[in-house]
Amino acid sequence: MATALINGVPVHFEDTGGSGPVVLFSHGFMMDHTMFAAQIDSLRGEYRCVAWDERGFGETPSPTPFSYWDSANDAVALLDHLGVGEAVFVGMSQGGYLSMRAALTHPNRVRALALIDSGAAVDAPEVLEGYGGMLDALCGDDEATYDLVAAGVGQIILGDQSLIDAWTPVWKARRSRDRNDLRTAGQTLITRDDISERLGEIACPTLVIHGTADVAISMNEAEKVASGVQKGQLVVIDGGTHAANLTHPVEVNTELRSFLASL
Repeated sequence: MATALINGVPVHFEDTGGSGPVVLFSHGFMMDHTMFAAQIDSLRGEYRCVAWDERGFGETPSPTPFSYWDSANDAVALLDHLGVGEAVFVGMSQGGYLSMRAALTHPNRVRALALIDSGAAVDAPEVLEGYGGMLDALCGDDEATYDLVAAGVGQIILGDQSLIDAWTPVWKARRSRDRNDLRTAGQTLITRDDISERLGEIACPTLVIHGTADVAISMNEAEKVASGVQKGQLVVIDGGTHAANLTHPVEVNTELRSFLASL
């Protein structure tokens, strides 16, 4: 792992190096750069893979409030730090949120988009209210409540008990360091803006990968993104959860490699 001061924040990242086309991986909420280990193992050698910890997750703090537009700027600034002109942006969930915003604000830096179980719209008010309650519990002092809610969050994001068991200690260790990081990042998720009406401005090739068992973001939302951008295609992962790249890495890797080869 390496660290770079990006827009005033020490951002941790992993860079496989090499001379191949650059692929930038941006993780989902509650996750970190390691969630893309299977994808990086599949692509390293042919591609230069860069995966980073976004603000509030992994080893990157979130000292002040931020938006996904700020995260998009972080991603591009990381490319600047690495001397990279353009990259294919691969983003899962919130990683997709920031990747689409990067394509809108820095179109010359985004060669293509691969969006894994992501979307452009905002959640319904009652869903956002529920997320606010979950965030309070995850950042609160009651350990029993935390454990109960974290288990529920694990089902929403991962939907696979073996993965939940693997990520639960990671989440607990992060919580013990600084709960304010999670709260700040959670507010970013809850207060994000709707960019659905701007999808038509995204001109780069866009692959939308979505699991049929995703309970966080509907297939309908994935279809809207794929049809809303100028050059979109939708790939459905049968049985894939919200983190389809973790539950179905072989299928996701196959589709991602095919997409990258087509560029």
